[in-house]
Amino acid sequence: MDNKTDRIEDLRDLLFTTINRLLDKDDPMDVAQAKSIANIGRVLVDSAKVEVDFLKTFGGGAAGSGFITLNRRQEPNSLPAGDATATATA
Repeated sequence: MDNKTDRIEDLRDLLFTTINRLLDKDDPMDVAQAKSIANIGRVLVDSAKVEVDFLKTFGGGAAGSGFITLNRRQEPNSLPAGDATATATA
C-alpha cells in the first residue's frame, strides 16, 4: 500500500483478503501473519475513531488525515456533534 492513497477502504480490503487467505484450503495464510495483520488493523481503526471524534468536535470542515473521507453530500462544517456522517465511506 502507498501511504499517499491508503484509506479505510484499503484496510477493509486487506482484512477481507486476509480472511479469505486463512480460509483457503489449498494455500492457507500463516496464522501468525494473519494475527499481525489483524493487530495492525485494530490500531488503524482505533486511530480512525480518534479522527472521527476530532471531526465531531471541530466540525466536518476539519482537514483530517485523509484516511477517512467525509460524505461529500454534506456541506463543510455542517456536521453537528454526534452526527454519524463523519464516518468512513464505503
